[in-house]
Amino acid sequence: MTEEDADSGRPSLADRRGVETVYQPAEDSALLARTALGRISAGDRVLDVGTGSGYVAATLADAGADAVGVDLSPLACREATDSGVPVVRGDLVAPFRDASFDLVAFNPPYLPTPAEAEWDDWMEHALSGGEDGRRLVDPFLDTVGRVLAPGGESLLLVSSLTDPDAVRAYARGCGLESEVLASENHPYEKLVVLRFATG
Repeated sequence: MTEEDADSGRPSLADRRGVETVYQPAEDSALLARTALGRISAGDRVLDVGTGSGYVAATLADAGADAVGVDLSPLACREATDSGVPVVRGDLVAPFRDASFDLVAFNPPYLPTPAEAEWDDWMEHALSGGEDGRRLVDPFLDTVGRVLAPGGESLLLVSSLTDPDAVRAYARGCGLESEVLASENHPYEKLVVLRFATG
């Protein structure tokens, strides 16, 4: 919450929406975790970007992966750590060395949010994808190839609200090949898991 919000007495976005201050597992997290489970082998090095509660990383670790989470939110880092997930506080894949991971999973904030509706708190950062829903999707695609080991892949969950075709077109410009691995219909959107790999 910004100082101005605190002074105004306005509730934080999390309070206003009646949600936690750390993103909790929902349909999108479950779809990404299920899809990733079918792509890993025991001992694979896995990164869960924007780990939030640590759900995806913990699910993959339970299946034998060597999983670590990364999140910019100190609240998320604390909660994931308390759940037994090793976590690095950082921005996307920036803290990690080249060719470090066999699989990188990311359930980004993808809800398109007009600038005037943005609130400056950690839950807003976990939910808002900016004007086009791709505030963190595009920077992720710009950089994820660097941390993929040879033969590695990235799984990205997006919504129909985020225009998956536009996401795939952007990825092509980053030298990433893509395919749709899974999808799930919900009342107001379709959730899609995209797979990306270097050519």
